[in-house]
Order: sequence, then structure tokens, then C-alpha cells
Amino acid sequence: MVMGTQFHSAASGEACSANHGRSHATRRRRLRAVIYVLFSLILFAPGSLLTRAARAHPHVWVTMATELIYDADGSVTGLRNAWTFDDMFSAFATQGLEAKTKGQFTREELQPLAEVNAQSLKEYDYFTYAKIDGKRQKSAFIDPVDYWFDYDPKETVLTLHFTLPFRQPAKAKLLTLEIYDPEFFIDFRFAEKDPVKLVGAPSLCIVATDKPNDVNFPATLRLDQSFMTSEANVGMGMNFANKVSVKCP
Repeated sequence: MVMGTQFHSAASGEACSANHGRSHATRRRRLRAVIYVLFSLILFAPGSLLTRAARAHPHVWVTMATELIYDADGSVTGLRNAWTFDDMFSAFATQGLEAKTKGQFTREELQPLAEVNAQSLKEYDYFTYAKIDGKRQKSAFIDPVDYWFDYDPKETVLTLHFTLPFRQPAKAKLLTLEIYDPEFFIDFRFAEKDPVKLVGAPSLCIVATDKPNDVNFPATLRLDQSFMTSEANVGMGMNFANKVSVKCP
């Protein structure tokens, strides 16, 4: 009887180990969905629209505008970001939120969501990768500060504002930034107007932006058009990285 119990326990352990491996990717996708949707309770609610969207591996759009902040000595100190989420995910994120005015949300009402988002982005390196004079900077940034959400009731979209400080301010003749999701769950894109600004930079610094286009992933698609990415797309996010280059004398 004891031996039978031991054998059962060992078999159960092996099964748990196998299940752990198979479920690891699923848990990462669900955690990623928590970051973007910001509501873990509605994420795991049985039969919820958000749960179905997460299992379908949805493609999410973020439109971004960035300010590069410089110190008086010409060192770049951080990035001031504004990331606008698409309307469908903005709807998910605000679902169930109590607001004093229907259809509108104040910064204070949205602050708990902003805090969850800002803290969770750390695991994904803030989707931002930096090179200083051609050298990749590992763990280039520290935890974000000055973060908050605002809500546009006309466009029904959320915008996450946050400042991402460099771990070490640096003087660079060439600063290169790449913003992308390696797993291509999210597609980042620059804002059409003033996507990148230099704040306090030396007068002769020049900034340029670039992003490859691909007709297979048009930015006009939304979840309500039943667009789903294939698992084959995982890892291809680097091919569609948003690139920022700043050249200084």
C-alpha cells in the first residue's frame, strides 16, 4: 500500500513536470495580457471576451510619442513616453471601472491601473533597447517614474504616460533605440506628428526615426475584425522594430 502511494506520487510528479513545461508559454501569454489589459480579474473570468482574446493571441496596437531628455552637460538621462493603446484594449482595461462621470475617467481613477502597468513592464525590459555608440546597453533603464493614464472620451482610448530613466546618464555621439515586442504580441508604431523630440539636447544633435512596413500586419485592423497572429510570428517582432537614432557632435 505504501509502495503504491509512492509510485502514484512519483507519477504525479512527472505529470506535473510535463504539464509545467506545456503550460509555461500559456502562463506567459496570460501575464502579458494582464500588462496590456491591466485587469487580471476580468482576464481570468470564465467565458469573458478578454479571456477569449488572450487565447487567440491577439495583435495589439500602441501608438507612441517619445521625448529624449538631456541634462545641462549634454548627457541623455531618460525617455518621456506617451503610449496610446488601441480602442479595443482600452475598452477592456476600463471595463467595470467606477467613474464619477459616465464615459470619462480621471487620472486619479486610472492611477491603480497605471501603477500595475508600470511595474509589470520591467519584466519585458519596457520593450525598449538602447545602444550607446554602437554598444548594446544591458538593463539600460531603471524603474519608470511619473506614470499615469489619461483617457480620451472622444476616441475612447487610454494613453500611458511614463518617464523611463537611464541607469547611467550618458554622453553619446550615436544613441540608438529600438522599441518592439520580441513575441509580436504588440505592434508599436510612431505617432504621425512629432513622434520623437529632443528636450535640452545639444543644439547640433539630429534625430531620425525608422520602421519597416509590412502589408501583412496593417495597423488599421482591430480585434473586432477577427485578426489573429500565428504562433509562427513569435520572435519576429525584431523585424518590425521602431528605430530612433540621435547623432550628436
